This record gives sequence, C-alpha cells and structure tokens, in this order.
Amino acid sequence: MPTPPFMPTVNRLLAALPKTDQRHIIAGCEPVDLVFAEVLAERGDRITHIYFPTGSFISLVENVDSHAKIEVGLVGNEGMVGASLVLGVDVVPLQVLVQGPGPALRMKTAKFRQELERSPPLQAALKRYLYVVMVQLAQTAACTRFHVVEARLARWLLMTEDRAHSHQFHITHEFLAFMLGVRRVGITKAASSLHKRGLINYSRGDLTIMDRGGLESAACSCYESDKQSYKKTMK
Repeated sequence: MPTPPFMPTVNRLLAALPKTDQRHIIAGCEPVDLVFAEVLAERGDRITHIYFPTGSFISLVENVDSHAKIEVGLVGNEGMVGASLVLGVDVVPLQVLVQGPGPALRMKTAKFRQELERSPPLQAALKRYLYVVMVQLAQTAACTRFHVVEARLARWLLMTEDRAHSHQFHITHEFLAFMLGVRRVGITKAASSLHKRGLINYSRGDLTIMDRGGLESAACSCYESDKQSYKKTMK
C-alpha cells in the first residue's frame, strides 16, 4: 500500500517532532471524528488505541463512586491520550470521555509501540509530556480543594476555549457541575456572577466568552501555572 502524502498536523506534540518522524507517525494513523460524550475507554481497560486530538478535546474523568465523577484532566491538540505506553503501562488510568467533538488521529497500540521503538524524539517528547500531565493533575487536585467555584469555573472555561479554538461552545449547567465536581446550584451562582461582570454570555446552554482578559483575572492562578508548566517543559 503506498504511503499517504504528508499532511500538516495541528497536534502540537507531533508538530514539535522532526519532519521525518511526523510523516512516519501520521502515515500510521487513521483520521477519526470524535463524537461529543463518546466514552473512548473506561478505567482499567487495556489501551487498544492512542489518540492525537487535532480539532477535538477529551476529558480524563475520575469515577469517585457509582454516583460521583470529576474531571481531572483535559487533552486537546497540545497532547495525546495513551501516553502511559511510553512507560510500558497499557492499562487506562481514567475514563476517557470526548468533551469537544471533532477530528483526531488514532493509532493502534501495537503500531504505536513500534513507533516508540523507532523514534527516540517521540520517546523524549512523551516523557516530557507525561511530566506535564503529572504536574497538572497535582495542580487540579489542589485547585479542587482550595479554590472557590467561580475561580475554578473561569479556569475551566479558559482551558476549554484554548482547546476548542473558539470563544463559543455549547455546555449545560449539569455538565459543568459534573466536570467540576460541585452541585448544580454552585455552577449557576458562579456562572451568573461571571455573566453579570460581562465576562461571559450564557443562554440555554450556549456560552460565549466576552472578555478573555477579564476571565483570566477571575480565574485562579492554576490556569497560568498550567500554561507555564507546558511551555517550559515542552520547549
């Protein structure tokens, strides 16, 4: 089978690799369109595919018990799902849930292992990326414990805008409550406050970020810490 022509990628992990490695990896991927709320894998499953989001983004969700869940990580075109394979671990650590529908590149686990053996630059990039993920998981844990809902909501909206590449998206109060692990009434109060301050507009699930600078000021320091961690580590 002939090798597909090289396609420019908008996944930042792949874009940072040498061109020959990019071409080889992309040739081994299949383009897929991820669907909102699709569960790609459950915690404890074997990793069958890895994903490089390009125009989509994915939530990493911790199931606290049979009723409670909380988002602990968010993966867009800055990263990938399945990076633990670089450590030799092929078990899914968290539920993998599509939050933002759109395109991604998918590769079978066996093929990805071959790419890891073949490409030292890919190994190095993923080790740095795993460090970033560890730092962000710790940051999210501290944020959930110590920061107020309004600041956490502002942070989450900024993270979502970064990965959606749009200042408009559809989201319900119920889903926001689920993502942040708080009661719906807390989300309603926080969203109303941000709306009154002119930072967002929210109507029937359609949310628009009106003032990004103001929203950054309203967010807790975790948002900027996350960005700086990625920038310093992945350079």
